[in-house]
Amino acid sequence: MKASQFLISTLKEAPADAEIASHQLMTRAGMIKKLGAGIYTYMPMGLRVIRKVEAIVREEMNRAGAIECTMPVIQPAELWQETGRFEKMGPELLRIKDRHDRDFIVQPTSEEVITDVARQEFKSYKQLPKNLYQIQTKFRDERRPRFGLMRGREFIMKDAYSFDRDEASAKASYQIMAAAYRKIFDRFGLRYRAVAADSGAIGGDLSEEFQVIAATGEDAIIYCPNSDYAANIEKAESLAPGARPAASKPMTKTPTPGSSTCQAVADLLNVPLRTTIKSLVLATEELNDKNEVVKVQVWLLLVRGDHSLNETKANKVEGLKNGFRFATEAEIVDHFGCKPGYLGPLNMKKPVKVIADREVAAMADWICGANEVDFHITGVNWGRDLPEPDVVADIRNVVEGDPSPDGKGALAIERGIEIGHVFYLGTKYSKAMNATFLDTDGKPKPFEMGCYGIGITRLPAAAIEQNHDDKGIIWPDALAPFTVVICPVGADRFPNVKEASDAIYAELLAKGVDVILDDRGERPGAMFADWELIGVPHRITVGDKSLKDGQIEYQHRRDAAASRVAVADAVSHVVSQLKA
Repeated sequence: MKASQFLISTLKEAPADAEIASHQLMTRAGMIKKLGAGIYTYMPMGLRVIRKVEAIVREEMNRAGAIECTMPVIQPAELWQETGRFEKMGPELLRIKDRHDRDFIVQPTSEEVITDVARQEFKSYKQLPKNLYQIQTKFRDERRPRFGLMRGREFIMKDAYSFDRDEASAKASYQIMAAAYRKIFDRFGLRYRAVAADSGAIGGDLSEEFQVIAATGEDAIIYCPNSDYAANIEKAESLAPGARPAASKPMTKTPTPGSSTCQAVADLLNVPLRTTIKSLVLATEELNDKNEVVKVQVWLLLVRGDHSLNETKANKVEGLKNGFRFATEAEIVDHFGCKPGYLGPLNMKKPVKVIADREVAAMADWICGANEVDFHITGVNWGRDLPEPDVVADIRNVVEGDPSPDGKGALAIERGIEIGHVFYLGTKYSKAMNATFLDTDGKPKPFEMGCYGIGITRLPAAAIEQNHDDKGIIWPDALAPFTVVICPVGADRFPNVKEASDAIYAELLAKGVDVILDDRGERPGAMFADWELIGVPHRITVGDKSLKDGQIEYQHRRDAAASRVAVADAVSHVVSQLKA
């Protein structure tokens, strides 16, 4: 490719709404252009990166035995109504109607459609296992799209779905995909972690996320430096502490004027924050057949003052599994006789269900709200001053320094960007949609399913967050829009420069190298700035002065300075760098 034939549209400044490096640099490098909130045009330079991502993903998926297909972006609502997700998914699911007033959705994912395909195509256990995948446009109506391609509304995703006859073979299919994902991300040359994850709205009980390590990542990755343990913040387990100490202080109602937070109470009383208890009030609703609320149950969740509630873990506690909300102020006052800020499990007006985090259940002499404005109670102890909690569960986020669940050291935390996720779904969708096959005994049986996604357009953004400097992007070779750029200096004035540049370009093309020749006639400073911004990893500079010495200059995007290489060795040197 010659630059004069391509579209290069770099910018000196990033748009004001570009908050993170990938959004800023992809826009400045002319890779994306914003059309609307969370909706982007993939410009030629950016599309080349996306196509390289797709090619590697496609190669490894095919190698793992998956079969490519493409499902419609617009899908009939009937399928989603079979699983209940048409109603449950919420406003992220874009619902539309056609001219006949029939309901459709714009696909955010395709479990329903692929399950419909399976129930029509796979009649016998002899046809299993099967794994079908697509690389296709998705749409999720994010409330707050931001960060460019990192959290857009329209995006490209690779989603795959496996179908097996029993749990053992389904989990084998899962492991094949998990291994394929590791090969994919290894080929991209990115630093990543595979972490145990919660399955969320998609469902299932075996799940891993693949996270690119980046300081700007939205996700907290919990890991043990001394072992292979890794999980996301939603999944990471906080171990139960040791035995509860004996009570040593009297229970006392203590004035805490104007201190409505645990930190303020700790500061006022000059005690460690970890001796205080944070009270969070939730509510669950019981509905009748008409979807009317017939009963509200209020729950008090207790976590240590220096800890935070993990809502995903709370959602797994018996009684909260069907969903909860935070209680209204009116409900709180009705049960506790006090507005939030001074709440606690003592002296309540009405009974509530009390769920204590494991750490709280093992504490003695703790401090909580007195259910009276400007007062807290100190020296509180389970058993002596109030009954044991109704439920003890792991409901908090782990913190750095917590013991690793595998017993091999203390946990550490780093930030990550999710680029892939693998799930074992079981029969969640096949049962809901009556998708069955005939097993060896001749009886119908629901498919055991798995689901596997990769964010095709998110991945380049994640790669940039991990690989950039003050000059621009630094692409790994596998992702770069062009792997090599040739920069002739003064080709319009020096025939030898043009001749040498054209010869090196032709030879690299012949060897299958993805090379671009910058024949735009730009000044060296502007030319180099463009390619450093765009992030092409290997640069050859051809100039009259160096040619007179029989040399060209080679510089990797990460190198501080160029090195001289004999003209005769230019191509072999670059090829060796690519192999390295």
